Amino acid sequence: MAAREYGQYCGVTRALELVGERWSLLVVRDLLVGPRRYGELAAGLPRIPSNILAARLKDLQAAGIIRRVPRSRVIIYELTPYGHELEPVVLALGAWGFKAMGEPREEQVITPDSMTMALRTAFRPQVAAALPATSYVAQLGPAELLVRVDGARLEVTRGDGPADLAFAAGPDIRRLISGELAPDRAIATGVVEVLRGRGDLLDRFASTFHLAA
Repeated sequence: MAAREYGQYCGVTRALELVGERWSLLVVRDLLVGPRRYGELAAGLPRIPSNILAARLKDLQAAGIIRRVPRSRVIIYELTPYGHELEPVVLALGAWGFKAMGEPREEQVITPDSMTMALRTAFRPQVAAALPATSYVAQLGPAELLVRVDGARLEVTRGDGPADLAFAAGPDIRRLISGELAPDRAIATGVVEVLRGRGDLLDRFASTFHLAA
């Protein structure tokens, strides 16, 4: 029996054997945002040793969860259809883990892909469907994201662009998304800084993106 096998005939057991190794689900998380080159994956997981990343990619390929694809003379990694089936699992884990996040530690980092998945986790399409289409530029630590909400459709890309509201925030954005801090108080206390556009649209953002703590 391989060291990573639990010796139980069970779907949960098999899932953990496939993606339960340290870093595996974070690789999947980032690939849910989009295909990535090896260097991009390494940059998005700054504390992962190179040999561990290589091992996780090899394991995930062997399990049929990801695949290597040549594109424009480089090799990229992308999820297979089987791998994409993990999206609701990852989103549910994100929502569950949000309840226990607490205050950020000094050594913890924010990455564009982690924040993209956080927004996808917190997105409430049933609320957004009743609101006008709105675009935001969110500078969340070092991550700058262009967030477009159109009905029940969410699109998050990296970078700046035309937006109804552009704002900057640090890890305390968690307090706004959880409802602990009202949008007007978030602005008044400096948790959120309005960079341009209509500050009152932060209310709409907080309604569209919400997770219970």
